[in-house]
Amino acid sequence: MDNFELVTEECIQLLQELISIPSFSKKEEETATAISKFLVKKEVDFERFGNNIVAYAKPFDTNKPTVWLNSHHDTVKPNKAYTRDPFSPDIEEGKLFGLGSNDAGGPLVSLLGAFLILREKELPFNLVYIASAEEEISGKKGIAMVLEHLPEPELVIVGEPTQMKMALAEKGLMVLDAEVFGKPGHAARNEGINAIYLALDDLEKVKNFEFKKISPYLGKSKVTATIIQAGSQHNVVPDLCSYTLDVRVTDAYTLEEALEELENSLSAKLIPRSLRLRSSKTPDDHPIIRASAKCGMETFGSPTLSDQALIPYPSVKIGPGDSARSHSADEFIYVREIEKAVVDYVVLLEKYAQIKSE
Repeated sequence: MDNFELVTEECIQLLQELISIPSFSKKEEETATAISKFLVKKEVDFERFGNNIVAYAKPFDTNKPTVWLNSHHDTVKPNKAYTRDPFSPDIEEGKLFGLGSNDAGGPLVSLLGAFLILREKELPFNLVYIASAEEEISGKKGIAMVLEHLPEPELVIVGEPTQMKMALAEKGLMVLDAEVFGKPGHAARNEGINAIYLALDDLEKVKNFEFKKISPYLGKSKVTATIIQAGSQHNVVPDLCSYTLDVRVTDAYTLEEALEELENSLSAKLIPRSLRLRSSKTPDDHPIIRASAKCGMETFGSPTLSDQALIPYPSVKIGPGDSARSHSADEFIYVREIEKAVVDYVVLLEKYAQIKSE
């Protein structure tokens, strides 16, 4: 068994262990410990910040730039459609089943495999592996906590299930709570101003709303009404109607610009829950784009959110598995996808190193 096969086998075994341990967002203590024990066994230097694990390849040279390999070990809760034990990491017909196997256990251990294979090679950059927490809720004790402790990297490779296609851009997310105010009155008389009817005018605009600017990578930004609430009893004209908007913002906008465009079109008072989850776009001249081209990797713009939204550095998103399986019942990843991903990550990083050395 060569080094690639041995390392990959060990990483798949680690993934099976991680699947067997519930690791819902904010409750990842045990999986963080399992990853730590694995790194101790492999004699890898690492630090733990909360439930985030940061490992360092030797020797770490402060005069060199740094590349981060990042994926997450938290999961969502299993949905009610599961027919299998979500914490039983069974392999059947080449499929590794279990909660978090695809999102993002496969990318997590594949990046770790590449890190282990390259950790003692001479590279024109430092290599850092990060297993982050709270990704599924974009929590403040996830990758955001790690940013406070590490120097700025020149590149972050974020592991998510993309079928090993490279996302060069990712949509950001802004959730808006909207309030429309009317005037209370008795429903039996022609009194008051009905906030529901006022909100309906807004919602019709939301239904047909199109942002003015279009991204060449991510297409159109999109706004969707997802929640509405109004009224307290049947005979009172409601003076308040609140609704919620899910806004997926491309790199053509900052979140503030997208908010302003909506505010100019709607009558509601719009209150953003957060302005943290920004869109990302890899700079056109970044050498990772040339490296991906040399590897023959397909590139695309991703509509789904990841830790990229919280990483203020050049980044790409790529990993084994399929986003369509994420958060699905009886989640799985093919073992062969992990095996291939370890090789592909190593080749990509070696190509990147070659370009950096030219």
